[in-house]
Amino acid sequence: MKRHTIGAALAAVLCAAALAPASALAQGKTLRIAMTAADIPKTHGQPDQGFEGNRFTGIPLYDALTHWDLSAADKPSVIIPGLATEWKVGDTDKTKWTFKLRKGVKFHDGSDFNADAVVWNVEKVLRKEARHFAPDQIGVTVSRMPTLASARKIDDFTVELTTREPDSFLPLNLTNLFMASPAHWQKKWDALGNVADPTQRAAQAWAAFAADASGSGPFKMARFSPRERVEYVANTNYWDPKRKPKIDRIVLLPMPEASARTAALLSGQVDWIEAPAPDAVPQIKQKGFVLHTNAQPHVWPWQFSMVEGSPWADKRVRQAANLCINRAELKQLLGGLMEIPKGTVSPGHPWWGAPKFDIKFDLPAAQKLMAEAGFSASKRLKVKTLTSASGSGQMQPVAMNEWLQQALRACYFDVELEVIEWNALFTNWREGAKDPKSRGAHATNVTFAAMDPFFAMVRFSSSRTLPPVSNNWGHYTSAEMDELISRARTTFDERGRDVALSRIHTKIVDDAAFLWVAHDVGPRAMSAKVKGVVQPRSWFIDIAPMSIQ
Repeated sequence: MKRHTIGAALAAVLCAAALAPASALAQGKTLRIAMTAADIPKTHGQPDQGFEGNRFTGIPLYDALTHWDLSAADKPSVIIPGLATEWKVGDTDKTKWTFKLRKGVKFHDGSDFNADAVVWNVEKVLRKEARHFAPDQIGVTVSRMPTLASARKIDDFTVELTTREPDSFLPLNLTNLFMASPAHWQKKWDALGNVADPTQRAAQAWAAFAADASGSGPFKMARFSPRERVEYVANTNYWDPKRKPKIDRIVLLPMPEASARTAALLSGQVDWIEAPAPDAVPQIKQKGFVLHTNAQPHVWPWQFSMVEGSPWADKRVRQAANLCINRAELKQLLGGLMEIPKGTVSPGHPWWGAPKFDIKFDLPAAQKLMAEAGFSASKRLKVKTLTSASGSGQMQPVAMNEWLQQALRACYFDVELEVIEWNALFTNWREGAKDPKSRGAHATNVTFAAMDPFFAMVRFSSSRTLPPVSNNWGHYTSAEMDELISRARTTFDERGRDVALSRIHTKIVDDAAFLWVAHDVGPRAMSAKVKGVVQPRSWFIDIAPMSIQ
């Protein structure tokens, strides 16, 4: 980052700090975080802004039936009990799951968590006839658990969830269904008695709920200013003693520009920034800040369009792009803040399999494949890619894509980049390559977490996850892949499922379904006064156990 850029950003940040409310600048046990998002992720219980929303307005405010274990840095995260203490798939009917619920949990408004609350939260996104149905929450919820069909109360602390087909991934998917307080929402509805249209009344009730949220998580909403900040205070009555907050207050600030985030940290305006500017890392460390990184199951790709007429429909072209880029050079440019991928997961992972296509830098092999596909220095291939200027997990998207643009020139690609707002890019991820909002792009650059099999592979390769159901943006499908996915979904023992998943990964790599560019390490720069930080092998992180010295 150039010196004058840092200086300008620092001046702007200092000016903003001078005008900021005292609560945002409070010292002591207040933790101030600068996100990469350009807006506050939705706070009604189903966050947007990608998984940055889950990280900052999901996990702190809400609980799900199942949680990710974020307590260790030296092993992969696995699911653990959350608001459900145990669960079991039916012995004979594999579409029926029984969940036993945790007793004694209260929502922030003081109402009880129970089976009725679970049914209500399932119906908010699945049952159109429900009074509280929330269409704007469907895209970020149903696409992440597409087989869930219904919920039924068995007793006050037991629910039965039904899937449309046998699906061994369901407990993993449920980490994305956050439990909002039905009683609190009802109060918002009741206060809108002058709104006659029930659809409008429900939408307004959800908007009022989002500004005054009530979950059951370790933090409670204290102040909400759209597009500016959201503040939380500790939930001192949180049910899990290991996650009872040691921090009194959290202030979340959207700062999409890396230079502005970095300047905010160096000036003391914030205590924690996501994705610092790579060129500023030496200065950040020199000033005594701590840089937390860890190899994560998080992929930075181009997702190719396979629709008719797309240049990426030719596997030779996809493989050529993967062989054309020197990822070690990119890692150096990013100050080491990435890992070099060999696929969606790494060799040695239970899902690795035995792919024959080796993702590496081999320029002659790439040029040979392009020649076989009919391209050369005099007959170049034009491709267009969508990306964003910032966003959850996007790392340094403009700089990285401009590097790709130059690197791919050596293999006869002429790359057109179109930079759009992050949430628009993320929304188009579900609309698909055929949608007009794809702007004629042949690839999209949306990063993704690869912690569970649905998120890592299935949603990008199944004929059942084509837009708008989920994220098979590029319409990458085959009968063979559908059969492999069905086998994995219907295998309920872990070892057998891993074998089935390894066959899916093998096919995805051999088909070169993505341009695998980097695996993120989730760099977070923090003040040295923030203690108890665990940077897990996950795209998520848990603020609750942290403290401020």
